[in-house]
Amino acid sequence: MSIVKALRFPASVQWRGDRLTDVSAPGKPTLEVVTPPEFRGGVPGKWSPEELLVAATTSCFALTLAAVAERGGVELEAVKVDGLGHVERGQDGRFRFVAIELTVGVETDDEALLATENIVFEAERRCM
Repeated sequence: MSIVKALRFPASVQWRGDRLTDVSAPGKPTLEVVTPPEFRGGVPGKWSPEELLVAATTSCFALTLAAVAERGGVELEAVKVDGLGHVERGQDGRFRFVAIELTVGVETDDEALLATENIVFEAERRCM
């Protein structure tokens, strides 16, 4: 018999006017989130929903990679993941993400190189 594990992650958004919202979740600091400067009326220097989506994807991969390495007994010295979200306007005039590209850098000792490569592929398979 298998057991399904259901998880829930609540978050709330409060519009503050113009191009500004506050994002909150129980027990966490509030984030100011704005329309990015790439769009008309956007605000520079603050987080945008688009950046948060790319950051969430990038963080998820890095944390999954670390968990897979730990379970596999592979010690990582450093992990850096850069994300780049690709947004395009479709023929219907709507903007949408068409890809989120991740560039992964991992440092480990020479003996663990092959195992680390396998762990990166396993993390890609497991990451949401």
